[in-house]
Amino acid sequence: MIEQTFAIPRELRRAPRSIAIETADLWRVYQLGHQEVAALRGVNMQIEQGRFIALKGRSGSGKTTLINCVGGLDQPTKGDIRIFGESISGWSESKLTKWRRQQVGFIFQSFGLLPSLSAYENVELILRMGGMKRKERDHRTKYCLELVGLGDRMDHRPFELSGGQQQRVAIARSLANHPKVILADEPTGELDSNTAREILSLFRTIVREQNVTMLMVTHDSLVDDYVDQILRLRDGQLEDLSAPEVTA
Repeated sequence: MIEQTFAIPRELRRAPRSIAIETADLWRVYQLGHQEVAALRGVNMQIEQGRFIALKGRSGSGKTTLINCVGGLDQPTKGDIRIFGESISGWSESKLTKWRRQQVGFIFQSFGLLPSLSAYENVELILRMGGMKRKERDHRTKYCLELVGLGDRMDHRPFELSGGQQQRVAIARSLANHPKVILADEPTGELDSNTAREILSLFRTIVREQNVTMLMVTHDSLVDDYVDQILRLRDGQLEDLSAPEVTA
């Protein structure tokens, strides 16, 4: 008897992706006086490379704590965090600092720009701190600002830019060090709806074209149209998963 086999159509094939971010039984417990408060309660999470992920939940659910642990800004009480298979739990602060400068980009709600520096200088400073040579620094800084649509605003200081433009500078800065992972905490929180949509569309384009992994804490319902997956936290635990359909 001849066994019949069928080829998988090309449109149904999917190359395996590596796991960019993984947490295993992750706990973060804070000591408040004589009382212990668990911000994270055994979070198990896997995020594939090249995905745009939203992390949602009510205030106090543990979202910012989780993203801070993933970025090495906070140390978990128990459990493990692996970035591309490498455990960062237990690393020294100096090793974490070096790792963040080389592989992680951060974006915050308040932009975090230095007001006395131009858009160019705010981005270039990250590369200067990383020890990149001057010519390469200049090329990379200009590339990142042009990528986010600010090629003609490089010499402007933050107060000369709109909120959306300031966030674009922050995005360019987060991309400067060729990060594998971008972590964003409420990046559209201070933007109007139209500007927020522009920024979210830019995020999605960057994830696709740069093949970076982005984990974004947000309350913004607009993100549902742009992300690959939504993770929900409730009382420090991963509640459920949903995957909105995203057009390419």
